Amino acid sequence: MRHLTTPGEERPLLTAVAPPAYPDLLAEVVELRASNEQLVQALDSRAVIDQARGMVMALAPCSSQRAWDLLVDVSQRNNIKLREVATALVATTEHEALPEPIRRELSRALRRMQVADGGR
Repeated sequence: MRHLTTPGEERPLLTAVAPPAYPDLLAEVVELRASNEQLVQALDSRAVIDQARGMVMALAPCSSQRAWDLLVDVSQRNNIKLREVATALVATTEHEALPEPIRRELSRALRRMQVADGGR
């Protein structure tokens, strides 16, 4: 019996009796499960990013694309993953403080957007 895990995981992805004739099949199953986990994480990230985008659209007001661009800009200028910026912004709805570097860059990005729009 073999217990296979992906790197960094503690729980087995698959427990199987693998006949020597099917090692490629077993490897493919492990690869597909790892890929599935990545897709689930991507979907979870997308949901929080979309929530943050909606918050920016309400704050600015601006289009969905402009809100996306603003979040990407804040992420890049802080060298923080987009999903982390989005998570921090959404967490403010639960009375958590926005981390200072993100707050500062978000304010700057909103001001830049206003200037680009002619101060509307």
